[in-house]
Amino acid sequence: MIYQVYPRSFADGNGDGIGDIAGIRSRLNHLSELGIDAIWFSPWYPSPMADAGYDVADYRDIDPVFGTLAEAEALIAEAHALGIRTIVDVVPNHCSDAHPWFQAALAGGPEAPERELFWFRPGRGLGGDQRPTDWVGEFGGPTWTRTTNPDGTPGDWYLHLFAPEQPDFNWDHPRVRAEFEDILRFWFDRGVDGIRIDSAGLLVKDGTLPETLPGRPHPFRDLDGVHEIYRDWRRIADAYPGDRALIGEVWLPDRRRFANYLRPDELHAAFNFDFLGCAWDASALRESIDGTRSAHAPVGAPATWVLSNHDVTRHVTRYGRADTTFSFAAKREGIPTDLELGTRRARAAALLCLALPGAAYVYQGEELGLWEVEDIPHELRQDPMWERSGRVDPGRDGCRVPLPWADDEPPFGFSPEGAAAPWLPQPADWKDRTVRAQTGDPASMLELYRTAIRIRRAEAALGDGELSWLPAPDRVLAFRRGGGFRCLVNLADAPVPLPAGGELLLASGPLDDDLLPPDTAVWLRTTEPPTVGPEPA
Repeated sequence: MIYQVYPRSFADGNGDGIGDIAGIRSRLNHLSELGIDAIWFSPWYPSPMADAGYDVADYRDIDPVFGTLAEAEALIAEAHALGIRTIVDVVPNHCSDAHPWFQAALAGGPEAPERELFWFRPGRGLGGDQRPTDWVGEFGGPTWTRTTNPDGTPGDWYLHLFAPEQPDFNWDHPRVRAEFEDILRFWFDRGVDGIRIDSAGLLVKDGTLPETLPGRPHPFRDLDGVHEIYRDWRRIADAYPGDRALIGEVWLPDRRRFANYLRPDELHAAFNFDFLGCAWDASALRESIDGTRSAHAPVGAPATWVLSNHDVTRHVTRYGRADTTFSFAAKREGIPTDLELGTRRARAAALLCLALPGAAYVYQGEELGLWEVEDIPHELRQDPMWERSGRVDPGRDGCRVPLPWADDEPPFGFSPEGAAAPWLPQPADWKDRTVRAQTGDPASMLELYRTAIRIRRAEAALGDGELSWLPAPDRVLAFRRGGGFRCLVNLADAPVPLPAGGELLLASGPLDDDLLPPDTAVWLRTTEPPTVGPEPA
């Protein structure tokens, strides 16, 4: 099981209100007690923080707000001593506009050789005052920004699929490819066990710059040339002793195209966004599970299961809504949420996720049952999605609020006493969601996760392997994993009978004698042929 740490919001060690490496090191025991196998660190590199660190100025150092490279190396070693592997985030599609290459490209004017490392193009129209294309960015809005030449005249435009402060690299240039291969070696040499690749499907662009039109290949998403890059990266990873993993952030609706990234000579794994965005609906979840497994089977790669991350609405919140799916297009403010219902479903979803074959990812705070913070004052919001969407999309700050560790009021132990206020405000209602408040409470979300992960590690049938669906009533998921292990999830509106003669290993909520209540999951061990009520007519 992999745990995602968003460094700005995990724990603050030096009292400036921003999470850092010292804070992470001070809380490693929490992760060890949780039972995780690896930590994935979101970007911690030097950055102007135009996009919370995903605008990287130097891929071989640590931003001073987080600490030093020596501290990062100590953290990696301390995690290894606890049996925890480490994964760092690499952002290869784009860098910061403060990156030395881009600064040289601007300072040198139209003839600067560094411009070949990016996508500088003349504009259209009289005087070149129109953007080279009408492409829409990943944050919404235009994807080209015009430069000013050293002599003050209007210059060329440069491409940025994200914010203007994040110029895209030109991956057709061999110097870009060589640079990132060296970056991989740099972190592998420091003991890192894996690389998470941000926006993995966007690196290669169609140099003819066609417009995005229905029925035509997309000019910058999932172009075939990206696979050559990852085959080169795989050779680097395989050259190191032990296991070195490459994990892609690949947002693709086409499962066949998705699986191409997982061929034996490319990435080891990729995030399962289909499952993450799936509705709390039995048929939809089963289709997502089956589709995921069928897509992974031909390439022999393990599936991944994830419910939330640093970019999406926390699932405690979205499971409490009428529409329980997730999409960026549908994110809006003011959507009614039943947090009690969402929490109950999130508990059941945790057992479902941890029972499936493959690798499970947990985003920091999931184990505490944290919800999306949706009332952050507008003037405190920092995510560029908020402004670039015309303040329509509330942005991602709500899932990035600093974690609550202890005490009855903010900052809830996130920072030491007398520290600056956390970089984003925490809800006062989180006093019941702190690690200290939940520890030892058998009904808490934290103890549910601790118990579930402990069982998952102890059960030989869990982790990767086979899954067989069992007969079940309508809107109930039931499957076996071997060794008598069974998982049942009731997504119906009424209780359903539990199988007779099963040993209860864990339940996501209280049971009603021999009935499984709605929005509840159980893990069982059975020795008799299982039946779960009548099959649907």
